[in-house]
Amino acid sequence: MPTKKPPFKIILGSSSKARREILSEMGYEFTIMTADIDEKSIRREKPEDLVMALAEAKADAIVQRLPTGGGLEEDDSTTLLITADTVVVYRGIIREKPTSEKEAREFIKGYSGSHAAVVGSVVVTNLATGKRCGGWDSAEVYFLEIPDEVIDSLIDEGITFNVAGGLMLEHPLTLPFVDAVVGSTDTVMGLSKALTEKLFLEAQ
Repeated sequence: MPTKKPPFKIILGSSSKARREILSEMGYEFTIMTADIDEKSIRREKPEDLVMALAEAKADAIVQRLPTGGGLEEDDSTTLLITADTVVVYRGIIREKPTSEKEAREFIKGYSGSHAAVVGSVVVTNLATGKRCGGWDSAEVYFLEIPDEVIDSLIDEGITFNVAGGLMLEHPLTLPFVDAVVGSTDTVMGLSKALTEKLFLEAQ
């Protein structure tokens, strides 16, 4: 896909490989900054509220680290900062990144032959005007039975500790056991393309 030359610059406020790949697939060039916030210090009861609060906190943290004054205004183009967050909801319980091997195993075993919802937020901040737009999207993932040896391999690889709910849909070990996705796959992966495009337009 040819790279779009939008009338704005983009900063992706995330270290997520999946989010980088999705934004590249959308045809955008961008730079990366990470927020490095204590996510556990931000709590909300509803998954939608939690992912929005976390994406906004990430945006606030990055904005505070940016140079003030001439740093962003040297050229005429607007800079848009994208931040995002994703959680998995399983049987009404919010799941973030697993913190132990035991928890990761429990998470993945739970999905086997069952299903989970993924709730993801996107927040776009216009660094020139301070305008901020955000929203969230969700999708359901249905799984076939996941064999124990596949769960062992996923945990040994360590990738499950970097993703919400220990769930990496696009992983070659996971993908064969995904029965169906109701909603958009990019929402499950961490960045809804449709929502991101919509917020780009709103934030300008």
